[in-house]
Amino acid sequence: MLTGETRQQTRERNVTTILKAAERVFAEAGYKGSSISMIAEEAGVPKSNIVYYFHSKEALYRRVIEDIFHLWLDASKGMDGDMDPAQALTMYIHDKMELSRQRPHGSKVWANEIIHGAPFAQEYIENELKAWIATRERIFKRWMADGRIKQMDPKAILYLIWATTQHYADFQHQITALNGNKPMNNRQWQDAKASVTTIILDGIGLRPSPERDQG
Repeated sequence: MLTGETRQQTRERNVTTILKAAERVFAEAGYKGSSISMIAEEAGVPKSNIVYYFHSKEALYRRVIEDIFHLWLDASKGMDGDMDPAQALTMYIHDKMELSRQRPHGSKVWANEIIHGAPFAQEYIENELKAWIATRERIFKRWMADGRIKQMDPKAILYLIWATTQHYADFQHQITALNGNKPMNNRQWQDAKASVTTIILDGIGLRPSPERDQG
């Protein structure tokens, strides 16, 4: 039993290491410009390990796409319960900002994928994302019907959140350059989260939830 647990832990560690390296390589070189050898070098593992776990570059790329896609969808979980709109949206914006901070390469991979016509992500967009959007629209429309937020296009609200929060990942180099060629420190990240949240929520008639203001 102990041997089996150790083997599973080793597998999980290797897979995590490979996925992290793959995010970076795919973000910097694109799908076509990347290779299993490049990812193996970045991960510090034999090329055979990647083939063993993922079989091909395409399978690995699809897994990277899938992981970041589901992380983003999960970030909106606060909307599914009984939270008020301010609390749910503050949580969503803050979580999306944190994903841009912690997983910037994953965001860049997704952005590049969409820019190139979503050759691998189209199925997610046509099925899971459309279904997710439909559920979010119903939530927004219910809030609007109850007079809790302003009447406007729910998709426009979501697009604004995506564009703003993911900007901090996709345009990381520009942000760093405008910050004196230094990465944003923790205080700056907290200030950015607070500012982005206030701007977006104020636009739809809400005030940020104080429970999440400090991140």
